[in-house]
Formats: sequence, C-alpha cells, structure tokens
Amino acid sequence: MAGYLEGYGAGEERRETLLKRVALIVVVILVAGGTLFLIFRNYSEKQTVKQYLTLLRAGNYQAAYAMWHADPREYPFQKFMEDWGPKSSHASASSLHIENVEACGSGVVFGLTYPGQEPVSLWVERANNAISFSPWPQCPGRHWHMLAFVKSLFGKKNQ
Repeated sequence: MAGYLEGYGAGEERRETLLKRVALIVVVILVAGGTLFLIFRNYSEKQTVKQYLTLLRAGNYQAAYAMWHADPREYPFQKFMEDWGPKSSHASASSLHIENVEACGSGVVFGLTYPGQEPVSLWVERANNAISFSPWPQCPGRHWHMLAFVKSLFGKKNQ
C-alpha cells in the first residue's frame, strides 16, 4: 500500500511555478500594451499638428492653410491669415506650447497656449487629419485627467 500514495503531489511545485510565470508574463504584456496604447493613441494627430506648427513657423501659410481642410467659402485664406498670419495674435508660433492632448470621439483636441494670451484649441479629425478650431476647449463630459494629475504630483509648485 505504500506505493499507492508515493506519487501523490508529484509535479505540483513545477505546475505552480509554471502558473506563476504565465501570470507574470500576462500582467507584463497587459501593462506594456496599455502603456504603448496610451503613448501612440494620438501619434498621427500629434504629428499633423507638429507639421502644421512647423509650416507656420517657417511662414509657409499656403501649405498650412491646405492642412486646414476648410471650405474656402466658409474660411477663406484672408481669414486664415487674420487668425494665423504674421500680423495676427498667433504670429509667434515659436512661443507656442501644446498644453494638453485629449482624444475625443472621432478626433483629438489640442490645447495650445501662447504666453500672455488666451489658449487656442485645435481639433484634428482622425479620419483625414483635417485641422480646424475645436468647438470645445476640452472634450465635453466627465473624464479622467491622469496626465494632469501626474504632472501636479511631480511638477513645479507655484510659490
């Protein structure tokens, strides 16, 4: 009868170790995948806004206007120049700072700030990377602001 229970539990430690390793690998993959998703979710739209701002800084207003994808009857080039040209309040594109980027339905809202001026919100449509003024300063509704929270924890404190 001693041989009957001799092999009971054999391989249990090996099975536990394998289960722990698989669980750890799954957790690492989920964390890495989530992090990569958050980093690259708005990558194309960010590149579009950066290219737009580069064109403004270079004074290539025709190419910047072409990125705007506006109906010339509703937003003619003259109006664009009033808003973004060298005599506009947004003429100093080099001092521009992208404050926040927020995914919102079919597009992304970019909050742009100029020193000493009111912020400007741009909308970039995901389908065709068309740039326009955003209808909101940030996405409507309740949502988490994790990046702002992290910045408040580790950023400079106003004294």
